[in-house]
Amino acid sequence: QVQLVESGGGLVQAGGSLRVSCAASGRTFSSYAMGWFRQAPGKEREFVSTISRYGSTRHADSVKGRFTISRDNAKATVYLQMNSLKPEDTAVYYCAARSDGTYSSFPNSYDYWGQGTQVTVSS
Repeated sequence: QVQLVESGGGLVQAGGSLRVSCAASGRTFSSYAMGWFRQAPGKEREFVSTISRYGSTRHADSVKGRFTISRDNAKATVYLQMNSLKPEDTAVYYCAARSDGTYSSFPNSYDYWGQGTQVTVSS
């Protein structure tokens, strides 16, 4: 069982930066692939970024070049650095863990989810 706790969300102006974090419980964090997803009001949950157990990454086209996912296995934490934020980035951001270890953009392939953290970008 893995528990995930997100933090670092908040209110930021357009063009600003924010880093959200996701702390995982358990000693097997390094074997999991991790992902970030987001859900805006009235919209479906969508893929943002993912990182494999070996550090390979993939980002959605909408955030490529602006967002960076990284992980610190010693701290059992995954990060999402968000730069050049836009109002359309406003959403609840969720982290997820995938026991397979390979990265994935499909939310149904993840085994564990956090509760989410709100990110609001003002124009």
